[in-house]
Amino acid sequence: MKTARYYGKEDIRVEEVEEPQLRAGTVKIAPAFNGICGSDLHLFHDGPMPPAPTSDAAHPLSGETLPVVLGHEFSGVVEEIGEGVEGLKVGDSVVVEPLMVDGTCPACKAGKYNLCEQMGFIGISGLGGGLSEHIVVEKRWVHPVGDIPLDQAAMIEPLAVALHAVKHAGATEGQLAVVGGAGPIGLLVAAVLRAKGVKTIVSEVSAARRAKADSSGVADAVVDPSTEDLGSVVAEHSGGAGADLAFDAAGVGVVVHQLLEVLGAGGRLEVVAIHTKPVEINIAAELTFGDHVLGSSIGYANDHPEAIELVRSGKVNLAPFITSKIIVDDLVEQGFERLITNKDNEVKILVSMR
Repeated sequence: MKTARYYGKEDIRVEEVEEPQLRAGTVKIAPAFNGICGSDLHLFHDGPMPPAPTSDAAHPLSGETLPVVLGHEFSGVVEEIGEGVEGLKVGDSVVVEPLMVDGTCPACKAGKYNLCEQMGFIGISGLGGGLSEHIVVEKRWVHPVGDIPLDQAAMIEPLAVALHAVKHAGATEGQLAVVGGAGPIGLLVAAVLRAKGVKTIVSEVSAARRAKADSSGVADAVVDPSTEDLGSVVAEHSGGAGADLAFDAAGVGVVVHQLLEVLGAGGRLEVVAIHTKPVEINIAAELTFGDHVLGSSIGYANDHPEAIELVRSGKVNLAPFITSKIIVDDLVEQGFERLITNKDNEVKILVSMR
C-alpha cells in the first residue's frame, strides 16, 4: 500500500509498504484526510525528537525505529472489524485518537493518560499513520463521528487539544477570555470558548490571521497588539475589571507578559503553546499581587467525544480553518514548505492519499 514515511530531517518518502493485518480488538480504517501539524513541521525541519524514535533507538511502546509512517490528525472510513469489537460497523466515518500509552504508570492509572511516562503517537512513534491507504488501530482509540464531513473530521484531534485546554482552565459561561496567537490552536481555543459562552478577544500581530479570526466568527474582538493597546480593549469589554482567563497559543515570551498584564483580579493564564525557550516571570508583580494563576495543558484525555459533539451540534464550525487540500505526492512542496513560506495564510492543510 502507498504511504508517506518519515526517515529523518527533511527526508519524507512516498513509498509502498506491506498492508497491516486486522487483529482481535482492532479496526481497519481507510484514512480520508490527514492534517499537517506543528509537530510534523518540527520533525521535518529539525529532525527526530521525542516521542519520535530514531534510526537507532526504538520507541518503547511501538518497538519501531525510523522510518515510520507519518500522520496523526486524520479521519477515515472503517473497512474491517476485528473479533470482539462492538459499537462500530464497516462504512462508519471515524477519527482516531492517535495515542499509545503503557496503561501502568501513575498518570495512566489516574486517568491522565495524556501524561503517560512512555507516551507515543500513532503517526509519529510508529504503529502506522494517517498518511497511508490503510491503518489498523485498537478499538479504544477509534471514535465515530456520524455525519461530520471527513475533511472537517480530520481536525477533531487539534480541536480536542483546544477543548482540553479550555476545560483545564475552568472556563465558564459569561467570563471574558483573551487568546494570544491566532494560529490553528489559538483559533480552535477561541472557537471552543465561544461555544461555551465565553466572550473572547483574540490578539494577533499577523493581519492574515486576524482576518481569519474575524471572518470565522470565533472572536468578539480582534486586536493587533503591535499597534493597539490590548489592555484598553480588554478594559472596554470587561468594564475595567480585566480578563478572567487568558490563553497563550503563541509560544513567545512577550505574549505571556502581555496576557498576564490584562488579567483581572484572580485571573488565570493557561499556556497551550509549546515554548522552546525559557520565559522569565516576575512572580510577585505578575502573579502574587494579582492573585493570578498560571496553568498549562498538553494534549487530551477523554476529550474526543465532547469535541465531536461540539461539531455535530453546530456549536463549532471547522470548515473555515481548512485552507488547502493536497495529495500525498505534493506533501513536501505544497505542505511542509508552504506552511513555512506562507504560514500566515494557512491554518490547516489537509492531505489525502489520492
